[in-house]
Amino acid sequence: MPAEFTRTRKVPALAGLRERLIGDAPVIGITLGLFALCAAILATRGIIYDPLGMVTNAKLYLVSIAVLAAPAAALMLWRKRPSSPLSFLGQHVFAAGPLRNHLTAGLPLLVLLIAFMPFFSTMKSAIPTFQPYAWDETFIVMDRWLFLGHDPWRVLQLLLGYPLVTAFLAVLYHLWLLLNYPGCVYMVFGRIDADLRRRFFLCFTLSWALLGGLLATMLASYGPCFVEPLGGNPYFAEQMAYLRAAHEQVPVLTLPVQDMLVARFHEQANGLGSGISAMPSMHIAIAYLFWLAGREISPWAGRALFAFFIAIWVGSVHLAYHYAVDGLASVVAVHLLWRWSASFFAWWDRIAAQAALRTNTVPAE
Repeated sequence: MPAEFTRTRKVPALAGLRERLIGDAPVIGITLGLFALCAAILATRGIIYDPLGMVTNAKLYLVSIAVLAAPAAALMLWRKRPSSPLSFLGQHVFAAGPLRNHLTAGLPLLVLLIAFMPFFSTMKSAIPTFQPYAWDETFIVMDRWLFLGHDPWRVLQLLLGYPLVTAFLAVLYHLWLLLNYPGCVYMVFGRIDADLRRRFFLCFTLSWALLGGLLATMLASYGPCFVEPLGGNPYFAEQMAYLRAAHEQVPVLTLPVQDMLVARFHEQANGLGSGISAMPSMHIAIAYLFWLAGREISPWAGRALFAFFIAIWVGSVHLAYHYAVDGLASVVAVHLLWRWSASFFAWWDRIAAQAALRTNTVPAE
């Protein structure tokens, strides 16, 4: 953020906190605006957001915080060897100073994450009330066109059609949750570039709302694994037969989850983790977004996250969650959001700097 935002003459202890909050203000404001808009739209269908999902989500984020903080705390205790470890850690974290300001400044984003993710599940579960699932056959045709007349899963089957490989990809597909929880906690509280953080969370919020909400509703589709049990189309019966046969040899963790999602769909459940939608793929969208941000944090993080993003895209097709075009649409959309976010925050910083300049030049009474 520009130096004009820091007014250390009056409240030096809070300067960094205020600077962070000013920088995050657009993310917080846009997220709350989208939250209110979507809640109003859902209310027109008689769907009310159940805040109980926030409790489970909060627990997941608290566990993630503990997991990430534990190594740093253990290292600090090993170096200092205090007589009262808990008291020492409490004083270090909660004592007035830059660290407490840094942690406090991240709390608004953390609260938004706790509230937003269950709300997304409510939106996703509500898709059938706005739009029928009518796009699967179109995406099947598009996939075959992209792969020169072949189904993408059949092409991948030549390389990946082994139970151990399939089971491994299923594990990676579940590990994607680490991006949403420990990954987001790191992006909130980690010592990373402030501009990178706010660009990430603006794109994160918009991805869930615009891709996972608006586009998912406009282009409502079940996806390969759900198109038969929910849509009566047996086109992917052979692929599902392979996955179930592989599951009998080595546990394929995605299959029980798919069965659970089908059951929840019939129950019209809208809790955390509910809802079915193939286009676009939020797994791929978020994995791609983390790669865009991670490559600016470190080369190692960039390489690891790129490999993970590719594995998620390939796995989404091989495990019958998504069409290949689902991932393509996600990548294009997130990339456009990422590029736009740079221009948006450049504009925001100019506006904020002008406002700060006007405030600083007001004569003292």
